[in-house]
Amino acid sequence: MIIAIDGPAGSGKSTIARMLAKRLDFRYLDTGAMYRALTWKAMQKGVNLEDENALCRLMDETTIEFQGKDKNLNVFVDGNNVTREIRLPAITNNIHYISNKPGVRQRMVKLQQKLAATGNTVAEGRDMGSVVFPNAERKFFLDADIEERAKRRYAEFKPSHKEVFYADVIKDIETRDMRDTTRNNSPLVKGSDAIYINTTKLTIEEVFNMMLKEIEAIIHK
Repeated sequence: MIIAIDGPAGSGKSTIARMLAKRLDFRYLDTGAMYRALTWKAMQKGVNLEDENALCRLMDETTIEFQGKDKNLNVFVDGNNVTREIRLPAITNNIHYISNKPGVRQRMVKLQQKLAATGNTVAEGRDMGSVVFPNAERKFFLDADIEERAKRRYAEFKPSHKEVFYADVIKDIETRDMRDTTRNNSPLVKGSDAIYINTTKLTIEEVFNMMLKEIEAIIHK
């Protein structure tokens, strides 16, 4: 079984996806981390982020793996644990170069499908239901007002990044929203068969319970 969760930054999809995977004992597939991982390697190798052919070659010779589960899930690139490194601002600011390349996305989609083929999976990202897993048993699209999404991200960043300002966070989310929804290849869209949930005024537990109910309706069908 595949549960596909899409939505913009700060909508709560990563937190909910982890919770659902733990509750259902499913694999958690963080597809955003995969693009971050390749971005990290490209920057380490000094690859031109505008050169699609070079990025595709890099992808072909790169191994991206997940080890562990729940909060202890780690991301490995060619055997190296890069879980912390791929969350740095420099990676966040450059990931769009990688995610905008059709050739790279095609390779990522194949890898994501291969990983999910090994067992029940909760996959979250930007094009899970629309492109990667069009036949997923349940599709969700999580959303929230941009101010609320910015507040959540700001709360995440503030403890470890003292120089982060709320105005910068909301500007960053606006930029990411624009890039995600307007790119030519696999843009962020809500599919007609996806269950839409606006999480602005809902607690994590409320969203989790709503989604779990929808999933269990299929499991026990």
